[in-house]
Amino acid sequence: SRTAFASLRGEPWDVVNIPLRAGMSIGLFLISLELVMMVIILLAVPREIVGYCFLGFAIGESLGASVLRIAGGIFTKIADIGSDLMKIVFNVKEDDPRNPGVIADCTGDNAGDSVGPTADGFETYGVTGVALISFITLAVPSVDLQAKLIVWLFAMRFLMDFMSGASYFINQLISERKYKGLKEFDFEEPLTRLIWIASILCITTSYGMSWLLLSGQDSVAVAGEVVTALPKDLWWQLASIISLGTLAAVLIPEFTKVFTSSHSKHVHEIVTASREGGASLTILSGLVAGNFSAFWKGILIAGLMAAAYYVSLQGLDKLMMAELEPGKLVGVGSIFAFGLVAFGFLCMGPVNIAVDSYGPVTDNAQSIFELAQTEHIPGIKAEIKRDFGFDPDFVRGKHYLEANDSAGNTFKATAKPVLIGTAVVGATTMIFSIILLLGKAKMLHLSLTDAPVLLGFISGGAVVYWFCGASMQAVTTGAYRAVEFIKKNMDLTKKEADLEDSKTVVRICTEYAQSGMWNIFIVLMTITLAFAFFDPNFFVAYLISIAVFGLFQAIFMANAGGAWDNAKKYVEVDLKEKGTDLHAATVVGDTVGDPFKDTTSVALNPIIKFSTLFGLLAVEIAIKIKEAAHAGTGSDYTKYVGVAMFAVALVFVWRSFYSMRIPQEKGVKSAKAH
Repeated sequence: SRTAFASLRGEPWDVVNIPLRAGMSIGLFLISLELVMMVIILLAVPREIVGYCFLGFAIGESLGASVLRIAGGIFTKIADIGSDLMKIVFNVKEDDPRNPGVIADCTGDNAGDSVGPTADGFETYGVTGVALISFITLAVPSVDLQAKLIVWLFAMRFLMDFMSGASYFINQLISERKYKGLKEFDFEEPLTRLIWIASILCITTSYGMSWLLLSGQDSVAVAGEVVTALPKDLWWQLASIISLGTLAAVLIPEFTKVFTSSHSKHVHEIVTASREGGASLTILSGLVAGNFSAFWKGILIAGLMAAAYYVSLQGLDKLMMAELEPGKLVGVGSIFAFGLVAFGFLCMGPVNIAVDSYGPVTDNAQSIFELAQTEHIPGIKAEIKRDFGFDPDFVRGKHYLEANDSAGNTFKATAKPVLIGTAVVGATTMIFSIILLLGKAKMLHLSLTDAPVLLGFISGGAVVYWFCGASMQAVTTGAYRAVEFIKKNMDLTKKEADLEDSKTVVRICTEYAQSGMWNIFIVLMTITLAFAFFDPNFFVAYLISIAVFGLFQAIFMANAGGAWDNAKKYVEVDLKEKGTDLHAATVVGDTVGDPFKDTTSVALNPIIKFSTLFGLLAVEIAIKIKEAAHAGTGSDYTKYVGVAMFAVALVFVWRSFYSMRIPQEKGVKSAKAH
C-alpha cells in the first residue's frame, strides 16, 4: 500500500525504494536468524549428537519450505489463472474490483510469491551449510582440521551477511543521487547494481577472511596419503572456489534476463509470434525460450563447476580422502569444491531474498491501486493536496506501478535459477555423504554395469515428471473450479465483488492446494523410504537422477513462464494494447506459464533437497538393519518395508490424478475413461 501511494507523487525512485527496502529487511533478518540458530546448535549441543541435530534441523527446514512452496505455489496460481482469464471472458482490466478472484490473487502473491520463496531461501542457506559440515566430518580425518574448516565456514557466512547489508547502503547512495527527481528510468538498473556491488564485496573480502583464518601453515604433515595439517595455499583455493559460486549468482540472473526481461529478444519474439499466430504461437515461442535457457544455464553451471574442480586439484584433494574401496584412499576434495560453489551461490543470501521479495510487493501494489479506485472518490485530489502536500497524478502513478511490476517479474525470474542451481550443486555434496557412508559400510557398488544403478537413474527421471504432472494437475483442477465459480458470480453491474464470493474463491484455492500437497508429500516420503530400503546403490543413482532431471526441468519451466509473463506485460505497458487479440493471446500464454514458473519449477528445488536429506537418514537406518542381520543380531526386513512403502506411494500417485480430476458435467457424454 505504501508503494501504491508513493506512485501518486510522480517520483519513480520511491516506487523502487520501498519494495527494495522491504525485501532487504526480510533477507537480512532471515539469514541472520539462520546463522544464530546454527551457531547455537554448534555451541550448545553435545558434540556426539551435534551431527544428528544439524541433520534434523535441515530436514525440518526442507520439509517446511517444501510445504510452503508446493501449497503456496498451487494456491497462488489457481487464483492467478482464475483472475486473469476474466480479462478475456469479460474484457475487463487486471485486478478489476468486480472480479471475485482478485482478493485470492493478492492473497496468493503473499502465500506463493513471498512466503514460499523466502522460506526456500532460508532453507537453502541452512541445508547447504549442513551438507558441507556433514561432508567435512566424514571426509576430513583430523578433528582439528574439521574444527578449523567449520569455523571458517561460519566466519565466511557472517562476513557475507555483513557485506550484503553494506552493499544495500552503497547502492542506496548511488541510486538516490542518480534517480532522485527523475520522471523516467529503467527500474531494473538499481536491482542489477545491487547484485553486482554485493558480489564484488563478497568476492574481495572472502580472500581476506580466508587468508586471515587459514594461511600461515609453513609445512604439511602427511601420514600415508592423508594430510593432517592445512596446506599453505589452501586459503586462496577455498576463496577462489567460493568466488566461482558468487560469480554464478551474478551471471545466472544476467543469463535469465536474456530470456525473460521485457527488453529481451526472446520476449519480443513471443509478442511478434502472438500477433499473427495467436495463443498457439505464444505458447510455442515461450517453450523455445525455456529450452534455450536450459542449455545456456546448464553450460554455465557446468563450466563453473569444472573450474572449481580444477582448483580443487591444486591440493584440496589431498586434504580430503575417503576409503571408497577396501584399502584404497581416494581424494574427494572436488566434491567438497562443488558444495562450496553452492555455498558461494548464497554468499549474497540477503540480496538474493531481497530481489526475489521485490516482485510480490510490486505486484500487490498494483493490485491495491486498482482495487482502491481512489481516483474516482469525489474531491480526493484536493484532500491529498491538503493532507500530504502534493498533487496526485493517477495516470503516471499507474504507469510506474505497471513498469515496476515488470521489473519485479524479471527479478523473481532471476532468483529462481539461483536457488535451483544451489539445490542441485549442494545436493551433490549430500549425495556424496551417502556414498561415503556406503563406502565405510563396504556396501558401495556404483557402476553403470550394475542393473540397480541404471534402474535408479530411470526411476529418478520418472519421479520428476510425475511431480510436474501432479503439481500442475492440482492447479488445473483448482483453476477450473475457480473460473467456473467466478464466471457464474461476476456481476459487471456492481462496483465491486461481493465479499462472500471473494471468500469462496479463497476457499477453493485453499482446498485444492492442501489436497494437491497432501498427495505429493505422501508419495515423496514413502518413495524415498522405499528406494532407500530396496538398495542403497539404486537409491544413490535415483538421487543423482532427480537432481539432474530436476535442474533442467526447473530451469526450462521457470524461464518459459517468465518469458510468457513479461510478454504479456510488454503488450500492456510498452505497446499499450490491452483488450486486443494480441493481448488475449499473451494472457493465455501467461496463464500457461503461471504454474510453470511459480508452482512446479520452484517446488523442485526443496523437493530435491528434502529427498536427499531424508534419504541420508533412511539409508543410514537401512545400513544398520543390514549390518545387524549380517552379524546375526537381527533380521533383514528392508525389502519388505521397501515393498510396502512403494505400494503406498503408487496409491497416492494414482490419487494425484484420479482424485484431482476435473469432474465430468452431468449429461455430457464422453469416451470410455481409463
